[in-house]
Amino acid sequence: MALLDELLRALWTDQAAIAPQAARVHQLLRDRGEAVRIDHIAMRTFDVPGVDIDALDRAFVAEGYDAAQTYELPRRKLIAYHYEHRDDPGRPKLLFSALLVDELSREAQAIVRGLVDQLEPGAAAHPSFAVSGRSWQLSSSDLMTLRAESEDAAWVAAFGFRAGHFSIDASGLCGFDGLAGLNRFLVESGYGVDQAGGEVKGSPAELLEQSATVAELVDVELADRSVRMPSCPCEFARRYPQADGTLFQGFLPLALSSCP
Repeated sequence: MALLDELLRALWTDQAAIAPQAARVHQLLRDRGEAVRIDHIAMRTFDVPGVDIDALDRAFVAEGYDAAQTYELPRRKLIAYHYEHRDDPGRPKLLFSALLVDELSREAQAIVRGLVDQLEPGAAAHPSFAVSGRSWQLSSSDLMTLRAESEDAAWVAAFGFRAGHFSIDASGLCGFDGLAGLNRFLVESGYGVDQAGGEVKGSPAELLEQSATVAELVDVELADRSVRMPSCPCEFARRYPQADGTLFQGFLPLALSSCP
């Protein structure tokens, strides 16, 4: 599992670099005596041969992860899969999503395929492809064209291949009155809480609740200028027991449709 540990460390190191807020929130919770455990790591890509989910998940599947469930998110033009480790359930779940490029306009499709064509041959075969970042030149005009159609398209175009967010297991946080109490604490500590789809997505009846901070704005260097873009939120997931007493391990399509 040395490669898997290395990949997970690289994803977190990269996350902390492009979204320092995530590291600050983790430390804020640890300073309160909380145990910070990761529920899942989300990663995004394009549904284009060579960089699709089959390319993004390859190293993780080789290290023991199996696809557990598929989610269709038509509002965001996404298909997503969540993965669980077959031998070690304590490992974070992985949530891969791919933008259905064929559902974009012809102009946007051409931009995306032009970006992918800039990758070095065989780039996706490298074990660390999922944390390789952006390896193409992108103009601000092309970014704006993508952003007008899909925030997911714009995010992958601007940031490339890396974690979109780390989600903390809120079920293991003891010092808060549920996610609502955690959110109050975050706001009091100076962090915005994402309100899209409601401050808390899901419910105990659905066996999963999720919330997230507002992603901080960071400078992204493009081919012609620098732009400010939302990077990555810090997310929280609280899971509830099923009828057999085991915790629900899946995701809610409606919540995924509004989660950052």
